[in-house]
Amino acid sequence: MKYTIHSSQSRGKADHNWLKTNYSFSFADYYNPERMGFGALRVLNDDSIAGGMGFDAHPHQNMEIITIPLSGGLEHKDNLGNTAVSKPGDIQVMSAGSGVFHSEYNAHRDQEVSLLQVWVIPNVMGVSPRYEQRSFDVFSQKNIFHQIISPMNSGEQGIGIYQQAWFQRCILEKGHSLEYSLKQQGNGVYIFVISGVMKVNNQELHTRDAIGIEDIQSGIMCLAQEETEFIVFEVPV
Repeated sequence: MKYTIHSSQSRGKADHNWLKTNYSFSFADYYNPERMGFGALRVLNDDSIAGGMGFDAHPHQNMEIITIPLSGGLEHKDNLGNTAVSKPGDIQVMSAGSGVFHSEYNAHRDQEVSLLQVWVIPNVMGVSPRYEQRSFDVFSQKNIFHQIISPMNSGEQGIGIYQQAWFQRCILEKGHSLEYSLKQQGNGVYIFVISGVMKVNNQELHTRDAIGIEDIQSGIMCLAQEETEFIVFEVPV
């Protein structure tokens, strides 16, 4: 297997006062030719948005945009007529397709909202734009993988996107382990630690560290050294 470790401190950073963010991959003013994505996983931004602030309406095309709130509430509005507030445990998916305008704002004025913004390059272009939001009980059901994203029209658990990609969210209690097996041979896996300390195939990761794994020939063992929350992104590479 081929491993690439991205420590939390190695990420790009930006501070716009109302928005503080860390970039796992090149984005906006952060450019790193060695961090242009991990296969179809193009963007992984770790954002904190001040109370009452947010992103005004702006356009997107041909991108699968997944938002994972970690604290607070995030208000979404788009030109398709969707309005929703997402909170921890929710997953928000927007297939931009042929074109969509949307805004994302902190739903509260007295607290920050923190979230992960994930972009996946689709395998079908020009589709009709769509929005979906769903809640997953990841906090009370620990030590199992919760599949939150799966390929469109696959009939599998999770919200569908236009790519042969699967996302798993998990909270492992200290001393517990899980083995992850590829859904599709040839894919790679990018594991991002939201909080805690864990080992992935004996590679130690701490809060906000990540590891990319390619040339996968067997299962990937995840072992929590303390209670750890993490996400497994399986994507074509």
